[in-house]
Amino acid sequence: MSRPSRTVTVMTAIRSPWLIAFGAVAIVHLALNGAGADPWDNITKCLLAPLLAAWVVQQEGPRLIVLALVFCFLGDLFLELGDDLFIVGMAAFAVAHVAFIAFFVQRGALDRLRGRPLILVAYTVAAIAMVAWCWGGLEPDLRPAIPVYAALLVGTAATSLATDVRAGVGGALFLVSDGIIALSEAGRIDEDAAAAGFAIMALYLLAIFLLATATAARGQRQGRGLSVTS
Repeated sequence: MSRPSRTVTVMTAIRSPWLIAFGAVAIVHLALNGAGADPWDNITKCLLAPLLAAWVVQQEGPRLIVLALVFCFLGDLFLELGDDLFIVGMAAFAVAHVAFIAFFVQRGALDRLRGRPLILVAYTVAAIAMVAWCWGGLEPDLRPAIPVYAALLVGTAATSLATDVRAGVGGALFLVSDGIIALSEAGRIDEDAAAAGFAIMALYLLAIFLLATATAARGQRQGRGLSVTS
């Protein structure tokens, strides 16, 4: 693909109505979140991942990324339906991370991590420290799920960074966002604080934006379109 042609492709992707809608909804959601405007902030939250998924489909992006975003939506939805569905929401996000990890592993992430083991070591140490800090304050029925979910967060963060810098930043932000949620659930920080809720959502929407758009950007840098089956 020639440079002018590649530039046109990038501009077309940026000007997509789905991506513009995502940006608009993200701004509105953060404003509503900061104002504590229930239930409108919950509704806008549940629109974020579907809009990105629609954009990836429009760009003929990887099915695994679409699948991951669909399960992010389900996770958001279940978490907003009540505390009784918290574990179900976690399970949906866990599936999303499995899809993210599978995508980056297909892109050679494991081979790169073998040459850069400090990435995995650093994330693993950070996750262990976070789980240890949370452990005493977690509900007994939540404890078995937290280490498993933390391992999946580490998997997404490490494999994405080994594959692409932009995606790696997204994976790191996802880990931090969910880390704040875990600390809130454990009572280590005030879960009702407006700043905590705003930080969680700001980091999360940036995370899924970077993880989704990095797949398209990587394909364009390699001078090819993204396969739907990638």
